[in-house]
Amino acid sequence: MSVPVTEERYNPFTGRRIVDGVDDPTPTAASMGLEPPRFCEQCGRRMIVQVSPDGWWAKCSRHGVVDSIDAARR
Repeated sequence: MSVPVTEERYNPFTGRRIVDGVDDPTPTAASMGLEPPRFCEQCGRRMIVQVSPDGWWAKCSRHGVVDSIDAARR
């Protein structure tokens, strides 16, 4: 009998694990698209973030780079 594997997800703005039924509000600036993610959605680790006039990129040491172009934010 195999146990279903559930992939944990983390809030990219607070770093908290996403749990069904538990409210974790997204900061207003982030919900408006004005703030880049600060935490990795896959592991919850703090990321290195670089903001420029035309966008941003964020790098997790384990999961690589997320770019505002990839997130359709530029």
